[in-house]
Amino acid sequence: MEREYLSRIADRLLAERLESSGAVLVEGPKWCGKTWTALEGSKSHLFMQDPDKKASYLKAADTKPSLLLKGDTPRLLDEWQTAPVLWDAVRYAVDMRGKAGQFILTGSAVPKDNVVQHSGTGRISRFTMRPMSLFESGESNGSISLKNLFDGNTDIEGFSELSIEKIAFAIVRGGWPASIGESEKAALRHAIDYVEAIINEDVNRVDGIEKNPARVRALLRSLSRNISTLATIKTLYDDIAMGNEEELSDKTVSQYLNALNRIFVTEDIPAWNPSLRSKTAIRTSVKRQFVDPSIATAVMRITPDSLLDDFNYFGFLFESLCDRDLRVYAEAIDGQVFHYRDSSGLESDAVIALNDGRWAAVEVKMGATEIEEAAEHLIELKNKVNTDKMREPSFLMILTGTELAYKRDDGVLVVPIGCLKD
Repeated sequence: MEREYLSRIADRLLAERLESSGAVLVEGPKWCGKTWTALEGSKSHLFMQDPDKKASYLKAADTKPSLLLKGDTPRLLDEWQTAPVLWDAVRYAVDMRGKAGQFILTGSAVPKDNVVQHSGTGRISRFTMRPMSLFESGESNGSISLKNLFDGNTDIEGFSELSIEKIAFAIVRGGWPASIGESEKAALRHAIDYVEAIINEDVNRVDGIEKNPARVRALLRSLSRNISTLATIKTLYDDIAMGNEEELSDKTVSQYLNALNRIFVTEDIPAWNPSLRSKTAIRTSVKRQFVDPSIATAVMRITPDSLLDDFNYFGFLFESLCDRDLRVYAEAIDGQVFHYRDSSGLESDAVIALNDGRWAAVEVKMGATEIEEAAEHLIELKNKVNTDKMREPSFLMILTGTELAYKRDDGVLVVPIGCLKD
């Protein structure tokens, strides 16, 4: 039985970019739904991974790549990086045709360096597609819109029916479209299969260099233990050594991290560097994250029930879940997600910065007992930012695993993750 297509926030992003650009590149991890979303927006397609036709397609790409571009537009070229020459062929065709909406390219790996001659600037628009947010999977009711908050509509109220047990399941299952609506056993198996494919196959194809599966697994386990932290490469190296796992040099750790990043398995959150009133030093380390928290739980073989027995680790994974959703929602409104931490110890788990200069600070707290302290930290950060050089924050928000959404007397918003959407 054919699966019903689940609407995605990316549907709108793709349509908007096709209206203004000759081609659109949709990047992201395997299994996140890129192909199905692209198919919904295309009128013809070419699957470079089709085993019956792959050899023929590669031969055509090697001799006359323009043959592969023929078809009704927008034409989908799925996993284009299999034949990197298609990038330059698309760029040239867009120039010659002079029309918008000609091609959609999808890719689950960044190709090797220097395999394309031109960047595609001005011809090829791009965006990153991630696993499904809780709003896309139907687990957030979407009663509070991130866009509306940035537009000044901060008098909020709402109620989330997403219990802690449901949040634990959503973390372990992940946002993989094939898992949505499946039985718990099948859904959890998908995440494990995804991780095993990373370890044994996918991490090798990005650069053609064979990697030791035991070492890849050891690194993934260390990243899982350090999820939502500012762990340095040395921290990861020491953690692997301390755990008596497969020996890796710091150089190997860096190489493997780069490979995982290029297949969109890891997606670290960069540090935010605002203009401050004081000379406080800002930490520049990235915050370690996977593109989906289920990668960590699959690597560690954690179930929803075992997660409920370890609320400390649950908190780090909840932050990872929130970071994933915030990135999905922020990209939909032309924004990015950062984190903030300075030498005084003040931090903000997420800072959403829109490209027009608006920004908002977010603290992630699973329960209600930490809300007061989180609000104090957000207000302290607001007061540290030099608003003579930057805008005032559009809002300050505590993203929670609780039920009620409301605006506090100090103006800080309390928003359950089960109420948020783009």
